[in-house]
Amino acid sequence: MLSEQSAVTVRATLPAVGAALDEITERFYAGMFAARPELLRDLFNRGNQAAGTQRQALAGSVAAFATHLLDHPDERPDAMLSRIAHKHASLGVTPDQYAIVHEHLFAAIAEVLGDAVTPEVAAAWDEVYWLMANALIAVEKRLYEERGGAAWRPWEVVERVAETGDVVTFRVRPADGAPVRDFRPGQYVSVRVPLADGARQIRQYSLSGAPGPDLRQFSVKRVHEDGAPDGEVSGHLHARVRVGDVLELSEAYGDLVLDADDDTPLVLASAGIGVTPMVAMLGHLAGSGHRAPVTVVHGDRSPADHALRTDHEAYAAKLPDATVRFWYERDAPAGAGTGYVDLADVPVAPGTRAYLCGPLPFMRTVREQLITKGVAPADVHYEVFGPDLWLAK
Repeated sequence: MLSEQSAVTVRATLPAVGAALDEITERFYAGMFAARPELLRDLFNRGNQAAGTQRQALAGSVAAFATHLLDHPDERPDAMLSRIAHKHASLGVTPDQYAIVHEHLFAAIAEVLGDAVTPEVAAAWDEVYWLMANALIAVEKRLYEERGGAAWRPWEVVERVAETGDVVTFRVRPADGAPVRDFRPGQYVSVRVPLADGARQIRQYSLSGAPGPDLRQFSVKRVHEDGAPDGEVSGHLHARVRVGDVLELSEAYGDLVLDADDDTPLVLASAGIGVTPMVAMLGHLAGSGHRAPVTVVHGDRSPADHALRTDHEAYAAKLPDATVRFWYERDAPAGAGTGYVDLADVPVAPGTRAYLCGPLPFMRTVREQLITKGVAPADVHYEVFGPDLWLAK
């Protein structure tokens, strides 16, 4: 994929570029948003920009892609590309925006590295960038074709359910009355809302179910952490959106989807609001009569903070061979664990496929425990809410 001459140059300069990626990405975003403020206003997540997590994710993905090209010259990192492409498609990213990113990213590289960016170095990293960009453009084009385009669609809120003090479920149906495309359990939609300052910010929320043929539901946790700004969109949805209001939603995207036959043992592990895609998966398994063992694992602060707990337990109870293990940091009832999720005494069947969703420390710990128990690394799949920092550790 990468030309031999460029591979030599990239290998020689990767340590220097990698060491400077945090500064490069910081200057890149600053320059791009100064020139194109509408991108920050209406496309990029302003909360992630303020926290710096999007910069970390970009740096991690660029470094990982370049490293993969050098270590596996005949392969593409399709799993990473697919995850990014699904997120981009849910946002409505267009091919021309890759040229905008290229312009400002390479300006930042030249600014940070100075004279070290010779024409040869610039050409080599240009090749890396366009290999990644063109691969993403191709995947996104296919996704748009499958989902009928990148258009936003109005959906009316028909029910609002308070799951916990900080989680609300919205049930919606198309305001235009047109047919609803199916989705795969585990996928998410983007929700775009107008804010008081004129911005139209976008966030992704997993579909936690389909309570009717023309209905979809997603659950929103209000973001308000100590020492961090409150979530703009989650706060807006909690405070302002009621039954009868109309929201703009994308089609369903996401590659953390069930891919197993009825004889495949499964682990569905979640923590906090990561429960939402797992409940959708459990609902599908219960409806399809999945026969193999299903181990349901969840960790939360307390039973009162466990969103969709009734559905979590009810769907699992419909399966012929399900094990349910919950852990709570406080107020754990009889039968539940106290503290963090620990799979030490949880049996895992041979040939298990696992799906994880929750905070990164939780997923890394559970992944390590599953691999120790014999689950193949390729059979452990995960979803990150927000920028994917798995590669930026």
